[in-house]
This record gives sequence, structure tokens and C-alpha cells, in this order.
Amino acid sequence: MTESKNSFNAKQKLEVGDKSYDYFALSAVEGLEKLPYSLKVLAENLLRTEDGANITTEHIEALAQWDPSAEPNVEIQFTPARVLMQDFTGVPCVVDLATMREAVKTLGGNPDQVNPLNPAEMVIDHSVIVEAFGSSDALEKNVEIEYERNEERYQFLRWGAENFSNFRVVPPGTGIVHQVNIEYLARVVFDNNGLAYPDTCIGTDSHTTMENGLGILGWGVGGIEAEAAMLGQPVSMLIPKVVGFKLTGEIPVGVTATDVVLTITEMLREHGVVQKFVEFYGNGVKSIPLANRATIGNMSPEFGSTCAIFPIDEETTKYMHLTGRPEEQIKLVEAYAKAQGMWLEQDAPEAEYSEYLELDLSTVVPSIAGPKRPQDRILLSEAKEQFRKDLPTYADGEVCEEDQGLEAVRMGSEGEDQAGDEDQAAPSFNSSREGHGESLATTAKGRQSKPVTVSSPNGGEFTIDHGMVAIASITSCTNTSNPSVMIGAGLIARKAADKGLKAKPWVKTICAPGSQVVDGYYQRADLWKDLEALGFYLSGFGCTTCIGNSGPLPQEISDAINEHDLAATAVLSGNRNFEGRISPDVKMNYLASPIMVIAYAIAGTMDFDFENEALGQDQDGNDVFLKDIWPSTEEIESTIAEAISRELYEADYADVFKGDEQWQNLEIPTGKTFEWDESSTYIRKAPYFDGMEVEPKPVEDIKGARVLAKLGDSVTTDHISPASSIKPGTPAAQYLDANGVERNDYNSLGSRRGNHEVMMRGTFANIRLQNQLVDVAGGYTLDFTKEDAPQSFIFDACENYKAAGTPLVVLAGKEYGTGSSRDWAAKGTNLLGVKAVITESFERIHRSNLIGMGVIPLQFPEGESHESLGLDGHETFDITGIEELNEGTTPKTVHVTATKESGDKVEFDAVVRIDTPGEASYYRHGGILQYVLRQMIKG
Repeated sequence: MTESKNSFNAKQKLEVGDKSYDYFALSAVEGLEKLPYSLKVLAENLLRTEDGANITTEHIEALAQWDPSAEPNVEIQFTPARVLMQDFTGVPCVVDLATMREAVKTLGGNPDQVNPLNPAEMVIDHSVIVEAFGSSDALEKNVEIEYERNEERYQFLRWGAENFSNFRVVPPGTGIVHQVNIEYLARVVFDNNGLAYPDTCIGTDSHTTMENGLGILGWGVGGIEAEAAMLGQPVSMLIPKVVGFKLTGEIPVGVTATDVVLTITEMLREHGVVQKFVEFYGNGVKSIPLANRATIGNMSPEFGSTCAIFPIDEETTKYMHLTGRPEEQIKLVEAYAKAQGMWLEQDAPEAEYSEYLELDLSTVVPSIAGPKRPQDRILLSEAKEQFRKDLPTYADGEVCEEDQGLEAVRMGSEGEDQAGDEDQAAPSFNSSREGHGESLATTAKGRQSKPVTVSSPNGGEFTIDHGMVAIASITSCTNTSNPSVMIGAGLIARKAADKGLKAKPWVKTICAPGSQVVDGYYQRADLWKDLEALGFYLSGFGCTTCIGNSGPLPQEISDAINEHDLAATAVLSGNRNFEGRISPDVKMNYLASPIMVIAYAIAGTMDFDFENEALGQDQDGNDVFLKDIWPSTEEIESTIAEAISRELYEADYADVFKGDEQWQNLEIPTGKTFEWDESSTYIRKAPYFDGMEVEPKPVEDIKGARVLAKLGDSVTTDHISPASSIKPGTPAAQYLDANGVERNDYNSLGSRRGNHEVMMRGTFANIRLQNQLVDVAGGYTLDFTKEDAPQSFIFDACENYKAAGTPLVVLAGKEYGTGSSRDWAAKGTNLLGVKAVITESFERIHRSNLIGMGVIPLQFPEGESHESLGLDGHETFDITGIEELNEGTTPKTVHVTATKESGDKVEFDAVVRIDTPGEASYYRHGGILQYVLRQMIKG
């Protein structure tokens, strides 16, 4: 760590017990004591890293004089204490570092220079796919398949862990990165050889913000930015606005942490918090358990803020004790936070914020969100009605006449049809998973319906319809870190099983906890038998359904859905429900608490009113409603007290980096530079430094560019970045076919992120992407290099444009790049030959990533769009004014001329979204990695 210039004489001593620490006291600079908690963390960061060049006294004074109401305009350099990665986004980071070692050697430097300078930790959690489910050997089978498919990647990561200093890898099967982070990796306050400072951490996953619940300032960045941070580069940012979110009251009985976070997500998305910090304050904060704080922090990307942070208090230290942190570390956290004015005191004076929101927790009601965005909250009491309103967008089929009686027609104990049409099969709500004659048909009154009868491989038949729950999954870091909702799920399963209720036979039931601790407390509370009775067997420890790793549906169900174009649904306890993300067979996705995942698995359909419809009948034929099996707060709390202890965490994290036998027995290559295998379809040397020179070439204006894609609003990084399964016949599949990979071994696009050949073929290839240049969804465009511009795969067209020397642009609407911090959304865009992206607005991380890959982000003039300007995507684009960057300044706008096929021109000035001088330097060098590499060689 570079020694601070300490211009304000802020370096002081902190005595904790019999140990003395150095620290940089905020009290040394007048004004810093008044700042919100999050800005105090930034202020300490600047005091400690002041070098007189990148970080100056002016930057520190700018924070001390922070005007909450001012528009952000002061650039600072934030130096995170560590970097956190998961394997999907982390593998390309390690590939790039390995490639940089070779590039440094080629340009005359020392390859051993290339090491993370700050602690970098990776948790392998994104590669498990739920192939097996609903059986006691599901975990074992899924782990076996995971190792078979990912052996090359895991060998490479083990090589990295052994050859890069400051880099550690948590092996597969341990848990979800964000949960492992808050339960074990997070320091809260660092002790670096006697220097104490706040734990700050950026990560290659946007849900890094889960650590905000522990008072740790950090957020998700692209892999490119994370690599630079690992190599000692600070994160360039503007001093942000801080939204103060006051919490009052207490969560009512029957309301879960999931309901709270969905309410907050809706409020903050509606308020508008992109590029802002959100900070929770008020006496109500002290009543929020740490697990609930982490749940709220986790969802920061869903409402669009940079972070969503809670201050440090007794709840923080209590959680640190529970999770097995050393007592010396816990004492340091409390003493440091109190010394710096970072400890939340009861009735403390409120900091001044840029904007204000308030939520009385007592007003929160049970909710879900969907069918395609996390912020689209639906009251559970209105879920059925809203589903019916949304269904026509996703389904066809005739509307059934309104039923005059109960919508859910039930079978009598003798199996006789007690009500309903004689020619329609009536459903039995208390049947087993091998049940016969089950149906959704009679729940369809008053909505579009297309009943389809499916023969079960276990014998018998059942009928499915629009709205069927195809996947019910307890998954994702958002909720599986939270004992109240996880224990709640186990208890509702117990009550349901006791009454003879089961999940419907067409539901794929998944339980993938975020850490092995969950397995421990489920065992202690004897809840697995109850979950398993409903089909929820342990499927794996990792990020599954939320990222599309839900695995294939049973073939007969998948065939029925696709042959009849049914609008199937998924219900998951995750944070992402974008179109096409969860499963290619599922059109409508809903976020819900783990408790409601169980409930929907029993109901079997989204077309269900939990207040007025029975889930089934008990053994005596009595109706069973959701309220009859809902666990009480007292039951949940007493089970938590009995089942969860510090010893559980200490045992599970005692040797967390060791891994199982399969991990330990992996054969790994030796040597400081990696031995690339040219035949590998998983790990390939990155192309970003090919032909690179010590000095960058001048940036150029864009001339004669063609439109690759013309897109609408809210295009997510899922739409852009290669993700999910690899569909036969697509360019990615064609590449694998040509390299001898069998269809069964395609694996997912995410698992092949270390191979740019696969990834560039999967960019803009999402099955739900709607390129307005063509009439079909998916990865298609018009190829203007050919006569009559035929429809083509996007990758194939890009190869032709590349051969013709034609640059490309992408046109889009509002909130372009929403979602996860997927570096491949930017890397793939670059490799396809896109030079500029012109939108109405960007989400923060993707805009930054585009610059990091040498793609210029531009915005239409305020109030304009490609529609209002009459751009149809057939134009040729010239963009002038970019070359001003060569003079060391960044133009506010550049001039765009779009020439139509008729010769008519559309001209406008596009806003340049290179927001800081640091970003301008990255762009001039062709990308952030090239900049870092050149600085390293010169240094």
C-alpha cells in the first residue's frame, strides 16, 4: 500500500484492549463528521490513499464541503480494499491476467509483475446446474455433472490460485459468493499490519451489494474494472448523491423480509436512484436483523442504486459473533466504528441527505414481483387478478366462460366429479406427485386457456395450462442467507406435509441454499424430511435458478409447453426474473419468498387466489388454506434459536479453501505463465492485447458505420451478454460442433466465459432479444453487406462487416444495460466490431464496462430517441468529434449524421457519456486493461 501524504495529520493511534492500531481519523478534517455514513467511508479512503496526484487535498476538501443538493461533478479515486469474484465473471478475469503475463513479457516487462495487489477472492458458485431434482441423490448427481463439465475451468482456477499471489479460491459446492462473503470473507474493518481501515469491496457480480448490510461499502463492477482494481488501479467515480431512506415501525406478523425488499425495490425504482448511494437510517434500522439488512442490500441492482448501505451497530457485531469471527476482530470493529463516528447510536443526529424516502415497516404487506421485472411488485392478494391481466401478452387460446361457482373444482373422496363441466377433467388437490387425473383446466374460467394432457413417466396423466408453475425454486443469495424465510419455508413444508399436501407433479422443485450452514440448521431442526415430502430435495450449494441454471424440465413437460406454446411460469426466491433468464421453456417469472415458493408448488399455477381458494384437502377431506399452514413468527424464531449457532458457522468455514477430494485431485499445469491448449473449448488466450504497442494509437471518428441492432427500452445485460443454455444450430453451437463437442456436452454459455470464440458468438443472442430490424426474436439482424440485406445471425453478419471493414453501432432506448455487471456484455460488443452505442439512457455498470472495452457510450439529445428522430436502422452513420479526446479533453457532445438509403440525412448532437477524466484515459488507450498494462510497463 502506498504511504499516504497525510496532509491533514489524520494518522492517529487507536487502542483496543492491549493492542494498538494506526488509523486515519475523520475528525482531523472539519466537515467530515457531518457526512452520511457511506461518504465517511469514502473520506477515510481518500485520507489513507492521498498521493498528491490521483488523490489530493482538494478531493478530501470536496468531500468535507459536500453539498447534498448539488449535481455530482467532482471526480474522486476510490481504492477498494479487496475484490470479490464468482467463477462465471471471475474466469475471464484470470484468463486476462494470465494473458497479461504473456503480453508484459512480449513488450519487454517482467511477467511476475502481474499479480493482484489487493486481496482477490473467488467463490465458485455459478457452475452448478440442477439436472437432477426431487430425489435424495440430486446433490451428488449435480456435483458429479458439474465436475465433468467444468474440469478444464477448475484446473485453470486452481493453477491461478497457486501461481498468483493475493488470490484465493473457494471451491465448488461451498455456497453462493455473496453469502460466503457475509458469513466468512468480509472483514468489516481491516487490520493490515496494524493499520485499521474500513473493509471496502467491489465485486464482479452486481449483488456484491449484499455486503452493504454489514456496513461494507462496495458494489458490482464489470470484470474489466475489477481486474484493474486488483492491479492497483483506483475506481474513478463522481462524489454521488446520497438518498436517505428512513425506516420506522416493525414488520407485521405474516410479512417476510422478501415482502419488505420487494416494497423497497418498487419505491426506489420509482423514485430514481441510478448512480446514487442509498443509505438507511433512523431508529427503525436497529430493529432490522442483519439477515434482513443483507437481503435489502442484495437487491440494490434491482432498484438501480450504486449501493444500499446500513451503518455498523450492535446488530453487526452480533452477526459477526454468530458467524464465527474472532473476538479480537469484533472488538476492533466496534472500537473503530465508534472512534470514526460510524457507529449507529440510538437517537443519533441525522446526517443531511440529497433526497429522502421513508417506509413504515408496519405497512408492508405480502407481495410477489413479476412477470419479468423485480420492481413490478404485486400484492399477493391481487396476484391472481394481475396474472390474468398480464397473460394475454404471453399466451393465446380461447377465453373460458366465467365460472358461476368455485374456480377450483375439486374431486370428492370417491373420485367423483362434484362440480364443473362433465367433459372436463377435475383436479385433485391432495394427490401425490405420481397422482392421476390432475388438471389446471378448471382453474381457467375467465381467462385464456389451452389445456394439454401430459402422460407422466411415473404413470398416470395430468393436465397443464397457461400459468402452470413449471419451476418452484428456493434459490439465490437474496433469500437463502436469511434464516427467517428459510426456516419459514421448512415449517410451511412441515405443516403442508402433515396435512397430506404435495407439490403438483408438473412442478420442478429445487432447493439450492446459499451455504452449507443452511443444510446444518435444516438437519438440526429436522426439516429436510418435510421439504423432501413436497419434492424439495437438496439440489446443490450455488447460484442456480436465478441465473438460468435451473436445468432442463422433464422432457414430456418441456415438449407439451413448446408444442402447444403454453405460457408456463417460474416462481423463485431470487432477485432476477427477466425474460428468457430462468428457463427457455418459461415465459413468465415471479420473485417470491421461499415460503411462497412452497405455496405455489402446491398450488401448481399462478392462476390462484390464496385467500379464497383451498390448496387442497387434508386426510379428513377438510379444505386447507394457506393461512392454515403459515408458520407463526414465534415458531420461526424459536426454531432459529434452537437450530442456529456459532458452532455451525465455525465448523463449515474451518477449512473453506481446501475443497473436496475431486477438487484436491485435479491435475493442474505448472509454471508462472499458463500453458494454453489450442484445442480447448473452455479456456482460450484472450485477444485484447494482440498487436498492442507500448504507445496507444490516436482515437478516430467513426465513418460509414452500420446498425447492428435497433432495440427498445430496458434491454438488460442478459439480452446482450452470452448466458443460459447453448441452443443447437446457433453460431456458438456450430463452433462447438466444429470442435467435436457433443450436444450433451455444450454446457452453458456462462461456463465457457473463458473462451472468447464461444462468447462473441453468444453476444446479442438471447432468445428474447427483439432487434427491431427483423420480425423475429433472438440473435438476428439484417446483413447490409449483401444485396437485399437478408436476415442473418448477428455473429455471421458481424464477420461479414469485419471483412468489409465496416464499423457498427447499436441504437437503443431507456435504461440500456440494466441488470448484472456482465463484463461479456461489453467484451462481446467490442469483439463483434461495435464502436458506439447510442441510447436514451444507460445503467451505470454497463456504461462503464463499454468504456473499459473501448466502445463509446452516447446518448440521444434530451427528449429524443431513435423513434422520434425517424431512424429505422437502415442508415449509414458518421460520428465526428471523438478525435477531440486526443487533445486531452472530453467533448460534451459529438455530431452524428445518419444517411438514409434515399440520401436524406438525420443529424443530431449526441451526449458523450464518458463521465470522468479516468474513463477518458481508458477510452484513449482502447480499454482499461491496455491502460493498466502500459502503466505497468512504464512503471
